[in-house]
Amino acid sequence: MYMIGDAAKASGLPTKTVRYYADVGLVKPDARSQSGYRLYGHAELKKLIFVRRARAFGFSVDECRELLDLYEDRERPSREVKKLALQRIGEIEMKMEELQLLHHELSHLAEACRGDDRPDCPILSSFADDEELPGLRP
Repeated sequence: MYMIGDAAKASGLPTKTVRYYADVGLVKPDARSQSGYRLYGHAELKKLIFVRRARAFGFSVDECRELLDLYEDRERPSREVKKLALQRIGEIEMKMEELQLLHHELSHLAEACRGDDRPDCPILSSFADDEELPGLRP
């Protein structure tokens, strides 16, 4: 059994995050020590690592819960897992497009800025503009 600090260290997560995952019912401690500390077994440690990796791919806590349920269900169809992965890929692709637009616009603004001793700055003027950047969601 791992005390929460040891489980956090072994899983590569901050203790606060492990505590949060327990509080939201994502990865529950296996038991509690006599003094009330959360204790994690090997199975829970594997789940913490699983969640850390899934979160690194940008899956939400709710999506991680769904992925954990699928992981634990040995009768699951793999299409359900693939569906979640493909949805996440679509979200990543949308974010990449947004970032590319931001990169293009900010590069254009930086190029237009003289960067000298004068106070006028197209970068700041653009930030104060009421118009949204084209193609970006608010």
